[in-house]
Amino acid sequence: MVCKFEDIMKLAKTKEPKVLSVAVAQDIDVLISVKMAIEEGIIKAILVGDKEEILKIAKQIDFNVEDVEIIDEKDKVEACNIAVKKVTDKEADMVMKGIIDTAVILKAVLNKEANLRTGRVLSHVGVMDIPGYERVLLISDAAMNIEPDLMTKKQIIDNSVIVARSIGINEPKVAMLCAKEKVNEKMQATVDAKELEEMNKRGEIHNCIVGGPLALDNAVSVEAANHKKIDNPVAGKADILIVPSIEAGNVLYKSLVFLANAKAAGVIVGAKVPIVVTSRADTEISKINSIALAMLMTSE
Repeated sequence: MVCKFEDIMKLAKTKEPKVLSVAVAQDIDVLISVKMAIEEGIIKAILVGDKEEILKIAKQIDFNVEDVEIIDEKDKVEACNIAVKKVTDKEADMVMKGIIDTAVILKAVLNKEANLRTGRVLSHVGVMDIPGYERVLLISDAAMNIEPDLMTKKQIIDNSVIVARSIGINEPKVAMLCAKEKVNEKMQATVDAKELEEMNKRGEIHNCIVGGPLALDNAVSVEAANHKKIDNPVAGKADILIVPSIEAGNVLYKSLVFLANAKAAGVIVGAKVPIVVTSRADTEISKINSIALAMLMTSE
């Protein structure tokens, strides 16, 4: 069982290091996390951005970049294109956003010339290490898809399962979160949740067990599930929480981080390679956890 981020880092250290291409790398928190990941032996790095600023920050944080490839490109849009091209050209295994808007790096990834599209929906998968909780929880989608329909939710599940399996959860239990546990025709999320459970039973969703609709309490607490007499293999044992909308996901994700002191990592899944996209508010620890997560996905 993967209980803490320490378990994820230990797993990452058993793999061959991967090459991380960082777009617009002149950011202190990003460079601290890259430095830490290099020191842990899980990555090599290519830094694309304002070389003068990168070197200035590197000196400030005692980051020896003598063996790190640095590509000088002051234009931020072009820096994103170059960083992504390193992946296209097989010189890097994954890409990370530096000090640039998420939309800009995603535009570079989705450019047809980058050849990184798969036809799948892009979705954000967060991994949470919550104090007092027995295992990590995956949450999706808290950042990309605003109000996903049934088939988009199916792809969000598929993307989440890829992440879960990369960290050793081979048959994750997936809870379709709703406001209640019973299907209500007036609440589309409950209707979708039940249909996705049935799709899983029919073999249309693979490598996981889907349950829903489930409220948060009976998705993560066996006691709550038993109290409500919910007979579902996912009840109280969820590894992945699929939220009904971006608002629900964003509130849940940030509540865990800012009120429950959870450690977080996140990647965008659905392209040919994982994309490390972190918030300015994320700590360098969150960023290195995200790098480790992406690195394990490329090792699959």
